[in-house]
Amino acid sequence: MKKLMFSLGIIIIFAFYVLFSSQNSTTYTPPPQNISSNIGGSGNKTSTTSSSTNSASSSISSGAANPPPIVTQTPPATVASAYKDGTYDGSVDSAFYGNVQVAAVIQGGKITDVQFLQYPSDNEHSHEVSNFALPTLKQEVIQSQSANVDAVSGATATSQAFQQSLASALAQAKN
Repeated sequence: MKKLMFSLGIIIIFAFYVLFSSQNSTTYTPPPQNISSNIGGSGNKTSTTSSSTNSASSSISSGAANPPPIVTQTPPATVASAYKDGTYDGSVDSAFYGNVQVAAVIQGGKITDVQFLQYPSDNEHSHEVSNFALPTLKQEVIQSQSANVDAVSGATATSQAFQQSLASALAQAKN
């Protein structure tokens, strides 16, 4: 019974606290802002607004007499192709479930294809990992034209071995 009375007393005290604190609280109301009263320094708000509008429109119309300078851009210099055309076999690199070796196919100085010469496929899990990771890595390489691509989540070791093998192939293809 003592605990019940104590709890009831706490609740009543809390209720009074909430009631009195809400009556005594002040709500912040930001002062009204009249932007036009600060423009031009004139005491007449209407004339200030219209004069600033007129001066703004006159500066716009006078800007037509002095058009902004024309900026011309020179086309970028032709970049020499990064790689020699051909097919280059990369090194054999070890992944957790097996070896990875790729061949980079270069046409027109660009990576156009990545062929998989070896990849982990000895068991069902490594075969599944290779089937979802390698096409993603291949696509990333063709888009970025580099061996520096993000690893595929869940296939980190395979991704790293892929990157190393491809980097060695691209090193052979450098001009």
